[in-house]
Amino acid sequence: MDILLLSEYILIAALAFYAIATIRIATRKTISMGIVGVLGLSAAVATLLILIQNIYGIAFCKDIAYALVILGPIGTIAFSKVIRGW
Repeated sequence: MDILLLSEYILIAALAFYAIATIRIATRKTISMGIVGVLGLSAAVATLLILIQNIYGIAFCKDIAYALVILGPIGTIAFSKVIRGW
């Protein structure tokens, strides 16, 4: 096993811990913490999908990750505008 593959597996484990932490943040009582948690979770999942595409060669993972990266912040901004009342 080469060092690059080992480091990718370590990064996947770190992203799994980060995803669990953002789920915990998302379940807080305030709406703003929920938004931050969901945005962090979408970033973790997008990075995880890119890693899966690099390791296993699954082509559609990159497309899904790009959609998450683009639509995640846009949805967060739109939701915060609705909550604030424009």
